[in-house]
Amino acid sequence: MIGTFRRPRRTLVLGGARSGKSSFAEQLLARDRAVDYVACGLVPDGSDPEWTGRVTLHRARRPASWRTLETVDLAAVLGRPGPPVLVDCLTTWLARVMDDCGIWSEAPDADARLAAEIDGLVDAWRGTRRRVVAVSNEVGSGVVPATPSGRRFRDELGVLNTRVAATSRRVWLVTAGLPQRLR
Repeated sequence: MIGTFRRPRRTLVLGGARSGKSSFAEQLLARDRAVDYVACGLVPDGSDPEWTGRVTLHRARRPASWRTLETVDLAAVLGRPGPPVLVDCLTTWLARVMDDCGIWSEAPDADARLAAEIDGLVDAWRGTRRRVVAVSNEVGSGVVPATPSGRRFRDELGVLNTRVAATSRRVWLVTAGLPQRLR
């Protein structure tokens, strides 16, 4: 069809902390009445007021017609039919998955389990029939973490972002509230 505008099916939005990446990702889906908003972070339980405040802010910005799914099972969400998906964010997803796989407790099969989880997510991302926008932190431009665990997390996130970006139709970098299209 000549002249038909086709929205990209897979979009990755990168940025630093408080860069405006989540707001920008939400704007990309603002015309959609139904959206599955996948919140990958921990559900606030009141023990961390700062985290509760962040989650409250994100919830207040979303249209009431958007459905919130609090899960780390992104492969399942991406594998089933439905409305567009907004994943916020791959950084919190990775933190939870690394913990669940036993990376920090040095479980004997932790690395293999983590690799399988990441492969599963990347495969689901590549194969989804849904329109999806994912948010992730760009952590490679900051200070080198002082701890081995911090460096490991930074490195794993950098590799995850690279793999997801490689199979995305659009990739954006948001810095100081200014989106820059990379692809």
